[in-house]
Amino acid sequence: MRILGIESSCDDTAAAVVEDGRKVLAAERLSSAMLQRRFGGVVPEVAAREHTMAILPVVQTVLESQGFGPGDIDAVAVTQGPGLLGALLVGVTFAKALAFAWQKPVIGVHHLEGHLYANALVAPIQFPALALIVSGGHTSLVYWRSHGQLQVLGSTRDDAAGEALDKGARLLGMGYPGGPEIERLAGEVQHTPTLSLPVARLDPASLDFSFSGVKTATAELVRRYPDRRAEVAQALQQAVVEALVGNLIRAWQRHPTDHVYAAGGVTANQRLAERLKAWGQETGVSIHIPPIQYCTDNAAMVAAAAYYRWQMGSRMGLDEGPKTPWALAEAYP
Repeated sequence: MRILGIESSCDDTAAAVVEDGRKVLAAERLSSAMLQRRFGGVVPEVAAREHTMAILPVVQTVLESQGFGPGDIDAVAVTQGPGLLGALLVGVTFAKALAFAWQKPVIGVHHLEGHLYANALVAPIQFPALALIVSGGHTSLVYWRSHGQLQVLGSTRDDAAGEALDKGARLLGMGYPGGPEIERLAGEVQHTPTLSLPVARLDPASLDFSFSGVKTATAELVRRYPDRRAEVAQALQQAVVEALVGNLIRAWQRHPTDHVYAAGGVTANQRLAERLKAWGQETGVSIHIPPIQYCTDNAAMVAAAAYYRWQMGSRMGLDEGPKTPWALAEAYP
């Protein structure tokens, strides 16, 4: 079964054709990040306008690269939410129009669900599993029992991990997106770190995250040590990584599994990957992290997730629109 996936939740316009939820036949992505960089972050109106101009050429490029026509595609999938409303509206409207013209079903996908299924593009998902979803706008811990069976164990109470890194980059005078810039600058520290930032600790029973405090603490560190930018970046990266891995370990102690999946743009951070893999070696847990091209927003993950939603009978009505906000738990009633 071939599914055309479309992603437009933030600043990336992407399309891909995936076969049977596993094999990527064609993929294309066009980002407006360079344009957004002048504003220090994503401006929703600018993102929506860029999606409007890019979505048709991107989809055409994907289809023409393999000579695909309507008869070669079985369904159209699209990120239905959450995300920027204007950006989502472009993708959802285009997907519904194309599906209507082609007389194909359209499948709406939750953005975080899509990130999880980026792992399916590498190897079949092994259940049960724990999953850590970390991106610019979302941070969640889930217990993944099977396809269509997710239990949200914890999520951010305020800011997401990626947002904290982006804010830290702005405080240090670096551009957007901030995560790669923080990682690059932190890598310049060759000595034992002398600066540190607090890791938020919520009540012992909670597996939620909080990153608003570390942003405030980073601003204070920048003010106190303006000539130690690399050390501040290293301290911020370390605080974010320890918050993520610490909660994951506590979740695993309550729900021991043989497999842990990481997903989302922040999982491209090498320090996070190294920390996860080291813990996996200590415990014998298999750590799964997608290739970097599938960590960030892409359409292949949307098509992969849609394949399993298709099997569960999920279809998007032509009267449905974007859903934002849209809690992950609501996608699995």
